[in-house]
Amino acid sequence: MQISNWGSLALVRSLLAQRGTPERYAALQADVLVEAELKGHPSHGLQRLPRLLARMDLGLLNPSASGQSHWRSDAVLVVEGEQGLGPVVAMQALHQLHQRAASTGIALAAIRNSNHLGMLAWYVEHIAARGCIGIVFSSSEALVHPHGGTRAFLGTNPFAIAVPTAGRPLVLDASTSMVSMGKIHHYAASGRPLPEGWARDREGHPTTDAARAMHGAIAPFGGAKGYGLGIAIELLIAALAGSALAPNVRGTLDADALCNKGDVLVVIDAASAPDVSQQLSAYLDTVRDSPSSEPDCPVRVPGDGATQRRTHSLKSGFDIAPQLWAELQALDLQTPSSPSSFTPAYILEGQKQ
Repeated sequence: MQISNWGSLALVRSLLAQRGTPERYAALQADVLVEAELKGHPSHGLQRLPRLLARMDLGLLNPSASGQSHWRSDAVLVVEGEQGLGPVVAMQALHQLHQRAASTGIALAAIRNSNHLGMLAWYVEHIAARGCIGIVFSSSEALVHPHGGTRAFLGTNPFAIAVPTAGRPLVLDASTSMVSMGKIHHYAASGRPLPEGWARDREGHPTTDAARAMHGAIAPFGGAKGYGLGIAIELLIAALAGSALAPNVRGTLDADALCNKGDVLVVIDAASAPDVSQQLSAYLDTVRDSPSSEPDCPVRVPGDGATQRRTHSLKSGFDIAPQLWAELQALDLQTPSSPSSFTPAYILEGQKQ
């Protein structure tokens, strides 16, 4: 079924607000999820919302937290996410990074204990819109097997990079695995088989059954190169944020544990002279105009496909599985939820410290 941009935003905001999420925080989280749908990445879209709401209902997510931060050095901001919504904590950090990078040239935030960021392109696009280069890394549960291995020991460890130009920025958003676990879930929900080589089952055997892959391991992209990049990002995030390593990460794919993964956001003041920006834009256009191996498929640069899909989706809406839409409708409480009769887990965790 087709859903409109505004209709989906309104529903997501309502579902979040009913569970005590401040209006502007609900708007941020809704925008991240719906933008993923508009750009053709449903694995990071509305299918993540039921789990997010369940985490709120169980007291594992603090909808009003925006994180506590301090500057470890002139250019390094350390953020305790306090189990807040990932986009809220990240955007609070980005506001400080932009201010600091204006004087230092570069600034980064190391975040721990906030919830899932969603589509990383959303963040670097915001950074590029302010004329800066943006880089974002995020960690996850152990979902990826080492090159030559069969059991999951690494996170999917996605990264995104945006470079502003005189035209549209270059935006690269990718995981270090063949595919995200969100996409595995999307295949399982739609009953489609996985392409060969994407995943292994619980016993370590190659599988095209998405349901079996959900309990197994995803392959790193590009063999040893993707594995090497993935393990480097794993260590980089843990070293900077003090967050858990993949085998001990919880909370991004479940509704029964506090989230303890890490994120790193980098803002670089590009300060490019106008002619440099024009050169970058002209170079990307030259790449697009280069000969294609398939006449009906012109060469694109990273971000082009997502931009085209977004333009189409804004006009025509986007597809969503009827069962998912029905599930979201069923989660509508109609009226704001009453105060909880139990102490949320994020409060209990804080009392231990």
